[in-house]
Amino acid sequence: MGVPGSFPGPAGRPDAPVLDREEVDRALARLGAEYEAIETSLLALQDHAGRRLLEGAGVTGRTKERWAEAERSITVLWALFDAYTAALESARELRARRRWPSPEDLAELTELLHGDGVTVPEADADAAGGDAPGSPAPAGERFSLEGLVARMNGLYARSLDVIVAADAVWSTLPARIDLLSAELQRTRSLAHSVGVRPGEHPAGDVLERITDELVRLRAEVIADPLAYWVSSSTGSSAPGGGRPDTGRYDRAARALEDIRREVAAVLDVRQDAERRLMQLRDVLSRADRTLTEARQARGEVLAKIAASEVPAVSGPSTALHEQLAAAADYRRRAQWHRLSPLLESLEERAEDELLRARESLTAVTAPLAMRAELRGRLDAYRAKLARHGLAEDPLLTERYDVGRRMLWSAPCDLRAAEQAVWRYQQAAAEALAVQREGGEDS
Repeated sequence: MGVPGSFPGPAGRPDAPVLDREEVDRALARLGAEYEAIETSLLALQDHAGRRLLEGAGVTGRTKERWAEAERSITVLWALFDAYTAALESARELRARRRWPSPEDLAELTELLHGDGVTVPEADADAAGGDAPGSPAPAGERFSLEGLVARMNGLYARSLDVIVAADAVWSTLPARIDLLSAELQRTRSLAHSVGVRPGEHPAGDVLERITDELVRLRAEVIADPLAYWVSSSTGSSAPGGGRPDTGRYDRAARALEDIRREVAAVLDVRQDAERRLMQLRDVLSRADRTLTEARQARGEVLAKIAASEVPAVSGPSTALHEQLAAAADYRRRAQWHRLSPLLESLEERAEDELLRARESLTAVTAPLAMRAELRGRLDAYRAKLARHGLAEDPLLTERYDVGRRMLWSAPCDLRAAEQAVWRYQQAAAEALAVQREGGEDS
């Protein structure tokens, strides 16, 4: 979600000698940049979509526990950031007192920048403390700026890990489950239409079990997403290192695919004719839509392109539609001996009809494609001349304007426009050749 993985840490040296003025200024500049990076990371964490979802969701189980910890860590993060901010401001104020700091000022600045001069407030320390970064620390523990950033890094990484993991599960599994459920409903509808029902066919019972499993799985994923998160096996410490656990979903998907193949086999036996009729209706429908599109495109071409031969577009084949209706009637009457040869003939002719419609659309829109090609060629030469400093040449400008007016006016005379583009190309080629010869002579 665009949240950085960790804060930058200052390269502090606890036992370093007293800094001089230039070293102090460089350290303050570096700390200022680090401050901006830390603040940006915290604000991004605050606005993370996964965080907003967790705040509004009634999570349970493992997610509830880890989110409660993450919320406490985020609260402490801001408190530690406030302490970091205060320490940085103190150092800036001390440095701003004098243009040329005294030795005492430099010693104090060195302590502020590299010493253990930041004290965590007692209430915040109880929530944040410990020895490891991101774990609890004793009340009133003193930190160097480097140590404070390390502590914030730990808290930040743990919090972000929870948010990113939950968001990844919520972004992946529910959508997959919904798609699989939709496929399940379609399979159930087909299964019922051929008598594959619960209690009557084993596949019908399996469909019911898959339905119940998907309902339960979706509810559990929404309530406890981290229960379906597998951490990275590589040991990566990057927040969100891992993947959603799709094991139960995959098993349900495989079971549904097995049922779908079984239902398809039944359909091939009992409903082969209906399947072929549906395919024929689809092919003829696509052919009709393509012819309609061709007729509309022809009107557009006639309005926008002049002096161009635009072929006429025929209407849909009424004979094919009449024969398709006859085939459906044969199926209803179970007249399979008549239906079979008619379907074979219709399937071949329907594909021919679709091919004819597509060819008609291509032929009708050819002038528009040619106009688009000429426009592109004209602008390409214009850009080439501009790169060579010839765009403002009067002759070239005049010929470009002529071509542009022709190509961007309606109706467009393609033959005249093509000649105008050709003349512009010729003039451009001559100008470029002259320019090259002039460069060689010099």
